Amino acid sequence: MKIKPSPFLLLCIMGGLAIFSSTMAKNPVLPLFIRSLEVPISVVGFIAAASTLVGIVVSLPAGVLSDVIGRRRVILIAAVIFATAPFLYLLITAPWQLITVRIYHGLATAILGPVAMAAVADTFDEKRGERMGWYSSATMVGRFMAPFVGGALIFGDDFRWVFLATGTIGVLSLVAAFSLSLSKAPASSPGEPRKPERGDILKDIIAVVAHRGILATSVIEAVQYFAFGCLEVFLPIYLHEQAGFSPLWIGLLFTVQILVATLTKPIMGHLSDRYGRRPLITAGLALGGIAMALITCWQQYLVIVFLAGLFGLGLATVTAASAALVADLSPPSRHGSALGVLASVMDIGHATGPMVGGLLIAVYNYSTAFGIVGAGVIVVGLVFWPFTRGIPTASKK
Repeated sequence: MKIKPSPFLLLCIMGGLAIFSSTMAKNPVLPLFIRSLEVPISVVGFIAAASTLVGIVVSLPAGVLSDVIGRRRVILIAAVIFATAPFLYLLITAPWQLITVRIYHGLATAILGPVAMAAVADTFDEKRGERMGWYSSATMVGRFMAPFVGGALIFGDDFRWVFLATGTIGVLSLVAAFSLSLSKAPASSPGEPRKPERGDILKDIIAVVAHRGILATSVIEAVQYFAFGCLEVFLPIYLHEQAGFSPLWIGLLFTVQILVATLTKPIMGHLSDRYGRRPLITAGLALGGIAMALITCWQQYLVIVFLAGLFGLGLATVTAASAALVADLSPPSRHGSALGVLASVMDIGHATGPMVGGLLIAVYNYSTAFGIVGAGVIVVGLVFWPFTRGIPTASKK
């Protein structure tokens, strides 16, 4: 008897492979690759942000499109990009070429993020936060393996083996995506397929964008990813150029960080189901801000690893609760649109983090720049609690 994996399991496998592939091309490979092209530190963040800027423009339309034509078709588009983009890095000899490839590669993550989360939200009403946490952890398995494997495959200034491995894993993700079996379009109510009429898409977008709770939660996740974007781009450069660590040890550090996030995200999703999204979001921002502010104050490897893990815990806490809160605040027929807004706003933070971080480092130094960003995250976390006091959640005690 042939056993066929469930759509949710296949989605987790596909997402894990896709994120494994894309993260291996990014962390810690990307900032080191950029520096090998002799790019000044103040410009590094702008090149690194190229792929994330795509998400600002693409994530919302991708989510809306998946509401109309179905999740699977849109996921397949992302999977094709995951499978083809990595091989283009092998042709890069100048910074402008890297920007072009990063924009193309960024389309994949911009599309997959909100659409895959919407597919999970469509499937589960009860324990939605926990299930979304499990999917995120599946992708984080790829994230935590990628830095160590990618760092181990860098030999001096030779990045070819990293990009060949990245492309191979992307092809495997495409194979898994073709095996996915999802409904052609999400249901407005159980058993009733949605039939969008003229103007429905625009109404959905307006309704989602005008929702105070969805926007506030999206901004919070953007702040979290502002700090993460700054950390993932400039911490590898700091550790390599000023602390003297090899790419292998830098990759291992980020592996530990993402492993912490992977193991704790389902737990944080469960806690947000039980005790409410808002307390978890505030606590996660505080943890991330403290870790960010302190991480360059020491050069002892184990201390840096601990603080990186603490930042990963904060990241898991915020993102597990925020995605579930946005899904709570939107009807099933608008899950794609709502999560598209979340992803687009998040990408604004993720893109501007490296840009602002690079300028702060150029003007001050690493410690001051990271301290300013960490303090800002903590302040935003304290403001979020009273500002969102009237927003309903799906918490169950």
